[in-house]
Amino acid sequence: MLERIIEGSVKNRFLVVLLTLLIGSAGVYALFRTPVDAIPDLSDIQVIVHTEYPGQAPQVVEDQVTYPLTTAMLAVPFAKVVRGYSYFGSSFVYIIFEDGTDPYWARSRVLEYLNYVGDRLPSGVTPALGPDATGVGWVFEYVLNSDNRHDLQQLRSIQDWFLRYELMSVPGVAEVASIGGYVKQYQVEVDPNKLIAYNVPLSRVRTALQRSNSDVGGRLIEMGETEFMVRGLGYIQSIEDVQNTPVGVDENGTPILIRNIAHVHLGPELRRGLIDWNGEGETVGGIVVMRYGENALKTIDAVKEKLEELKSGLPEGITIQAAYD
Repeated sequence: MLERIIEGSVKNRFLVVLLTLLIGSAGVYALFRTPVDAIPDLSDIQVIVHTEYPGQAPQVVEDQVTYPLTTAMLAVPFAKVVRGYSYFGSSFVYIIFEDGTDPYWARSRVLEYLNYVGDRLPSGVTPALGPDATGVGWVFEYVLNSDNRHDLQQLRSIQDWFLRYELMSVPGVAEVASIGGYVKQYQVEVDPNKLIAYNVPLSRVRTALQRSNSDVGGRLIEMGETEFMVRGLGYIQSIEDVQNTPVGVDENGTPILIRNIAHVHLGPELRRGLIDWNGEGETVGGIVVMRYGENALKTIDAVKEKLEELKSGLPEGITIQAAYD
């Protein structure tokens, strides 16, 4: 057998050379086209359903959110395991599908069954799907460093409202999660004694704040062959806007303002974790999660290129440093 192969190769030298070139070309093509990843993606096909139920204890979240969702997800086609986890103010449901299931087909089926269970959830509670990524989709992490001219709250605002949205536009990126720092809030600390004195229920304070933070339109006015748009500007822009929000009137007809019954100030949202950089103290960072089936190397290079473009738009004194790639 071996002699025949050698004899045939000698007699057909052109075909042997041509076949060798074709195999070599295919190898070179595969070398540059094969996706490169540090960790092979052997994770299961899964869809995550995340639900926020602010201020509720884990047992309440379990009874009113997690249990209805998990029982509904058991009927999803090709779902082999459904796991539910309840935490303070939030619920996570993991639906794991059989091997070979298309992940986007699985997400569409989960969305379909979420429509059926919506009326069994508490009012105002809306489940949301997690990113279309796998368990090994965490491919890049970066931190924001400042020369002490910006505090953690300012760094977090830059990450949430500037860097995050820009990086989400990079091809192959499924999610950019923010970590560390403080989320800026307008905090209204109501004095219960003053509520009793003014006979104002707490629900009225909440309603007044919600209604005062909106713009309204009033159509058009035509004057001198020119149209003028009529608008009511009501978005909250400062602490003074919150303090001057009326909640009612007293017996003499004098308006009762938020500042009369509460203390208003800027403060951080309650956080459940932080990030430390090289033992030098807290900082703010971002985690880039790659979309399912994408090339990790190309996604990381595209993220780095985008970060280089964004550096020119950062305030003076802030730098971006890669922490994990």
